[in-house]
Amino acid sequence: MTEYRTETDSMGEVKVPAAARYGAQTQRAINNFSISGRGLPASFIQAVALIKKTAAQVNSQLGLLDNAIAHAIVQASDSIIDGGHADQFPVDIFQTGSGTSTNMNVNEVIANLASEQLQTLVSPNDHVNMSQSSNDVIPTAIHVSAVLQLEEKLLPALEYLHTSLLGKSVQVAGYVKTGRTHLMDAMPVTLAQELQAWTHQIEANYVRLRTLMPQLLHLAQGGTAVGTGINVHPSFPSKFAAQLAINTEHPFVPGDNLFALISSQDTAVALSGQLKTLAVSLMKIANDLRWMNSGPLAGLGEITLEALQPGSSIMPGKVNPVIPEAVAMVAAQVMGNDTTIAIAGQSGNFQLNVMLPVIAHNLLESIELLANASQLLAEKAIASFTVNEANLTKALARNPILVTALNPIIGYNKAAAIAKKAYKEGRDILEVAEEETDIPRAELVELLNPEKLTRGGL
Repeated sequence: MTEYRTETDSMGEVKVPAAARYGAQTQRAINNFSISGRGLPASFIQAVALIKKTAAQVNSQLGLLDNAIAHAIVQASDSIIDGGHADQFPVDIFQTGSGTSTNMNVNEVIANLASEQLQTLVSPNDHVNMSQSSNDVIPTAIHVSAVLQLEEKLLPALEYLHTSLLGKSVQVAGYVKTGRTHLMDAMPVTLAQELQAWTHQIEANYVRLRTLMPQLLHLAQGGTAVGTGINVHPSFPSKFAAQLAINTEHPFVPGDNLFALISSQDTAVALSGQLKTLAVSLMKIANDLRWMNSGPLAGLGEITLEALQPGSSIMPGKVNPVIPEAVAMVAAQVMGNDTTIAIAGQSGNFQLNVMLPVIAHNLLESIELLANASQLLAEKAIASFTVNEANLTKALARNPILVTALNPIIGYNKAAAIAKKAYKEGRDILEVAEEETDIPRAELVELLNPEKLTRGGL
């Protein structure tokens, strides 16, 4: 049976598992919020611990916190930042809207570890939470964790996907295929042109995320309860941002208006919107790959994706486009996360947004999913697909839309009649055009050359 100890907070006594590093307020949250069984992401908990470390350093520099206690808080925070004690943060995502339960959970664990090191009592409120409130810690942690996860995971993954697409576009530069609009045959394009369009989408998403980064670097820390900075040294906000910049090697700065950063989550909503845009781009690329790979006999069969696993429990030999399908599901999840964040962003009632934990969870989940999906798409779909040149050539030869190139010579209506006849009789457009016009065959061959038509112009 579990052994318990008795902890006390401002509301009285509560029983806590004897081995737990957390205290009374965390236990109350465990008792109150048995909803999803999921805690906030490790990256978010580590960001909160980073805030505690930085606050202790600054409070010590300002002469507000005993140096030995500050040092113990820094060491305890570092152990959490490094991934330790992960099982000590059980508070559900769906909790108090300010995230107070998570803030106190981290405070209590750090206080417990620091007290053990010093062999004297370190208070979760008076020492670990000095110069802070849940109301500025959690918004700051949202920005800090987002910056770190973007810089360490998503942006490098997009760079990798971009490089993979560029390399593949060079590799397939010699292939011409039937273009499609409305899923119907259209003028030809090169396979390289198709991949370069995807490449540009990824590059544009990367730029949009980079452009938003300066806003994420502005922090709410120092505003405490409502933005006024009650119980905070006047120099704390600027010194905190400067120390955090040293600790993370990212140029964090104090927010221009702490009231706005505590009462709203507009920057998180904007970031989520950019993540949704990236999800839309990945969905488009994934679905194009699925269509191009379709078949192998009754579909387009333009490319063959790497065979990664059996595709059916009943149909032997079936292989499915599993990576594009997984990426498409990630895109759908991110779009759903964005809707949640948009609704939560509207909950800035007066001086505090009260849906902070769910914003943090969905934002970080979207970043992680998109990073992993981008990496996977590059490695197991883009880099490894092969081109079925025979299928491309066969479809091109019978594409009646090639007759568009004759419009300036014979007119739209005459060209349309040739296209319809070629399609109805299942014949190559070159043969029908030779019958229906007085243009010499050699000239028609030049005019209807699919590769030449991919370059545009008259």
